[in-house]
Amino acid sequence: MNKTELVEKVATTADLTKKDAEAALNAFVEVLTGALKDGDKVALKGFGTFEVRDRPARTGRIPRTGETIEIPASKAPAFKASSTLKKTVNE
Repeated sequence: MNKTELVEKVATTADLTKKDAEAALNAFVEVLTGALKDGDKVALKGFGTFEVRDRPARTGRIPRTGETIEIPASKAPAFKASSTLKKTVNE
């Protein structure tokens, strides 16, 4: 499902116009992104938790040449599904 299809489903489910549904989805993504950027966790009960995880620096290898390279430390967004969501998906 892409963003357009998601907006259509949200609009239908919540009885909103597509414009309002898209605005709500964009606002959600903006707030979620801002919270993660600030280092906060976002927990949605019954759905899951969004958080930022630290990735340590490591040594990698370029497959074509076999040359080793240093990959710098970074931060990565992560999502952990709740047990309720896992159960629902597996039904």
